[in-house]
Amino acid sequence: MKARALSGAEEGLWLRAEKQSGGVGRLGRKWESPEGNLYCSTLVACRGEDPAPSSLSFVAALAVHRAISAYLPHEDIWLKWPNDILVSGLKICGILLERAGDFVIVGIGVNIAVAPEVEGRAVTSLHKEGTKTDLTAAGFLETLAQYFAETVDEWRSSGLPAILAAWQKRAHPLGTRLSTSDEKGQALEGEYAGLSANGALCLRKADGALIEIHAGDVDVG
Repeated sequence: MKARALSGAEEGLWLRAEKQSGGVGRLGRKWESPEGNLYCSTLVACRGEDPAPSSLSFVAALAVHRAISAYLPHEDIWLKWPNDILVSGLKICGILLERAGDFVIVGIGVNIAVAPEVEGRAVTSLHKEGTKTDLTAAGFLETLAQYFAETVDEWRSSGLPAILAAWQKRAHPLGTRLSTSDEKGQALEGEYAGLSANGALCLRKADGALIEIHAGDVDVG
């Protein structure tokens, strides 16, 4: 996808792999990629009037949430900052952004049929959560691509505040206990207090201090 982005490809192109031998997640973590799940990437052009390219992580998370909600028979589907999707409290998706020239490559992985074991993570799949077992990765991508295009249009036409508001409606409730770490690796705990105007996580510590988290892994509870 990076090669295509740098050689004249247009926004809206999607590539999907049946499986991957070298899947990579956030911070270079290995991403298990057995056949049956969705592994795809798409391109979004960076235009001067667009919101910050990094905010496409919220766009992607919203699109995945909307696609999953179209298939699952229950409502226990939550967003966790910045772009995790949890179903029944379990991780089901990974999203990774990478810049390539005038494009952002948005990589998305969704567990459709299989929930690979991930050290330190509790995971699930759409089939396990109750979708029809004939749902395929290719079929899910058709739905996702439609929601993604609609959400990118919303991002451009209504701006980042509208995207963040939509994201927060689908996130865990205000006051949810969260734990993370700062840039130095020091553990931080507090209550979810919403998002800042640029999408940073607002965390209220036990002493009442409100801090912003701009990067890092976040755990619920």
